[in-house]
Amino acid sequence: MNTSSTAPILSVLRTAEAPPTVHDSGADTAPGVILIHSCTTLGTTLVVHLAGEIDHLSAAPLRAFLASAADNGHTGLVLDCSRVTFCDSGFLAALDWWPRQGRRLRLTQRSPAVERLLRAAAAVTRAPDGSPAHRRQPPSYLGPTGY
Repeated sequence: MNTSSTAPILSVLRTAEAPPTVHDSGADTAPGVILIHSCTTLGTTLVVHLAGEIDHLSAAPLRAFLASAADNGHTGLVLDCSRVTFCDSGFLAALDWWPRQGRRLRLTQRSPAVERLLRAAAAVTRAPDGSPAHRRQPPSYLGPTGY
């Protein structure tokens, strides 16, 4: 008995191809996109214009960039944040170590997203009466009024 055949097991239906499907995985798992729009140096100060979204996933390249800048002798950092559309604690974590190493940090042209994050960070580091809630003072880049 011979059971071999060249016929396909399942018949192939010839239909029009469907357009590609785009899957939105949602904000929790989708990595943000951060761009360094421009970067210049003024002596030992690095001036960086950021754009896009900065979250705990997309902050890794920013941390690597800042570590490289520190290794190259930059002691000052000015970040223009006018084009940052979203940021979370990952942004603060990426920036936090810079001034702790004795370097200067200044955030300029803060977008509404950056302002919200800085206000929230200032609120967490202060008690309701305005005194420091923890031993650690708010980072200097939060500004003289706490944000």
